[in-house]
Amino acid sequence: MKIIWLGHGSFRIETGELVLLIDPWLTGNPMLREDQHAAAVSGSTHLILTHAHFDHVADILPLARKMSCPIVGQYDLMSYWSEYENQDTVGFNKGGTVHLGDSVSLSMVPASHSSTFGTADGPKAAGSEVGYMLKAEGHTIYISGDTDIMADMEWMGDFYKPDVGILSAGGHFTMDMTAAAYAAKRYFDFKSLIPCHYRTFPILEQTAEALRVGLPDVDIIEPEVLRAIVI
Repeated sequence: MKIIWLGHGSFRIETGELVLLIDPWLTGNPMLREDQHAAAVSGSTHLILTHAHFDHVADILPLARKMSCPIVGQYDLMSYWSEYENQDTVGFNKGGTVHLGDSVSLSMVPASHSSTFGTADGPKAAGSEVGYMLKAEGHTIYISGDTDIMADMEWMGDFYKPDVGILSAGGHFTMDMTAAAYAAKRYFDFKSLIPCHYRTFPILEQTAEALRVGLPDVDIIEPEVLRAIVI
């Protein structure tokens, strides 16, 4: 399996014949050059969304139309897009699990954030923010989405037992590196941990040093854009 960072909270996961794009943000993403966009989305089979803020959702509908692949996410927003945007969607909810292809299962778990998109009349609610537990190739990956520390992480870690974490850790909008280290140490038993939602803007954390200091026994992998992390 290959995990490929597209900058900010966006990832490309290649497993078997599937290419999963998690919150693919292309337009206006300071970390992903325009000449890298084609490589970032090539061969996509599924678009997976954690919530509707612009830095996660801006390119979802154009990509779904261009790549002819389904959008996978929280039921309320998926139902709206299916009905009003004529999109192929897979809508489910927290506690549910869907199967992508023959070898990937995706379970939806809670997150603590918000989920809105901008309109001419101001921000509108767009379902709810979520995270995912992705199982493939003998691994369980916790994709936190944008979140703070939650008490729910206790049962999530115990029930799903993820060995790989992809955690938002940039601070200001989500937990920071110190908080992410605390959550990982208290609630999970990760073998590898990939921080995200950082370095994009000056207001966010710029390094994962605090995460590394807080988790000396975990393999902290600071991702580089379009460089594959093989697990």
